[in-house]
Amino acid sequence: MVAENNLETVDIKNPETTNGYPENEQAVVYEKKVDNLGRAYATGKRKNAVARVWIKPGSGKVTVNGKEFEIFFARPVLRMIVQQPLDATDNRGSFDIFCTVSGGGLSGQAGAIRHGISKALLNFEPQNRAVLKSGGFLTRDSRVVERKKYGRAKARKSFQFSKR
Repeated sequence: MVAENNLETVDIKNPETTNGYPENEQAVVYEKKVDNLGRAYATGKRKNAVARVWIKPGSGKVTVNGKEFEIFFARPVLRMIVQQPLDATDNRGSFDIFCTVSGGGLSGQAGAIRHGISKALLNFEPQNRAVLKSGGFLTRDSRVVERKKYGRAKARKSFQFSKR
């Protein structure tokens, strides 16, 4: 008789594997990656913006391109986007963040910094991977502007149609 709720499957071709994975294979272990100054580094990208982010334990000071965080991002929505990974891992105010960002507009730059902070937090505290992954912070948003096509006004917009 076959158990109905049995989740374990055996591969017919290779009976030593269970659920598609070898039984003796170990789970991937992520380790802490910091430099000799105690900083974790990561690169974040969004649209055409690229952010280089360094984090180290501190008082929560955020510096973007040599400016204060509140001065560089005047809109509260952009500040909220940048702080999301810190709020998800309950680390707001516990890391000093220094980042340089170039390319794109303010929205893309905020997304790039958010992606970089997430990856740097993962390098500093690997146990936060589940929280960051479930929040979608580690995935690079691959949406970019669609290119303009010939015979059209923009990427998809056509010129006004004239019947005669």
